[in-house]
Formats: sequence, C-alpha cells, structure tokens
Amino acid sequence: MTISVKGEYALHALFDLAAQGSTTPIKIADIARRQKIPQKFLELILAGLKQGGFVESRRGADGGYLLARPSDTITVGEVIRHIDGGKGTPPGAVKRRGETPFSEMWGRVDRAVSEVIDQTSLADLATRWKERQGKYIPNWDI
Repeated sequence: MTISVKGEYALHALFDLAAQGSTTPIKIADIARRQKIPQKFLELILAGLKQGGFVESRRGADGGYLLARPSDTITVGEVIRHIDGGKGTPPGAVKRRGETPFSEMWGRVDRAVSEVIDQTSLADLATRWKERQGKYIPNWDI
C-alpha cells in the first residue's frame, strides 16, 4: 500500500487533534512540533483538510484548528481518498493491465485494505494508542 507523505502527514495532524480531545483550537505550531511535520507543509495540508470538511479553523491569538466532526465519524480511508485523490480507488490499488492470473487476488487485497481503513476511525486510533502507551511505563526505580 502506498500513501503519499502528504496523506501520512494529514493523518498525523488529524490524529493529533483527535488525541488532544480539545474543544479549544490547537495551534499549527503545536501540531507540527508534536507530529514532527514541517509547519509550512502542515499549513497547506490543513487548508486542504478544511476544504474537505475535516477541520475548522479559528482566527486570532487564541486561534488554531479543531476537528469539524466527532473523531469517531472520520475514517482513515476517507482522509486518504480526500488527500491523495481517487475517491473510488482504494489507496493500495495497483493499476494493472487486463486480466492476469493474479487479478482476482489483487482485487481481494484491494478490498481488504479498503475495509480496514474504512472501518478505522480517528477515535479508534487515539484509543488504541493511549492504551498501548499506558502499558509500557518504564520503571526508573534504582
């Protein structure tokens, strides 16, 4: 499966907003720092996500970005399709020439990838991440 850097960064930015769970706007600089995304590139990505209805922005000193919808209604698949295009094409789809001995198998692979990303929401990712982070707390007692 191939996802563009822009698509990967878009997912990280949306994940950051979902994980913060904030009702107050989050500054671009904070997202960029936490997710290690170049700020100028993030500005372009967030503008595209705003056009797609994934985020909303607030101006001013206390401005920033918020999710435009609840995180459990935004799926990885719809974000990737919006950013990388190909609304009807799964992200892992490979352009193939005609019918081959592998055509049916690749079709199943494409459908499986689509099913996973279309059923995985930002809320799912944030919940799983928090659970995994909580399990591995190092013990620094000496």
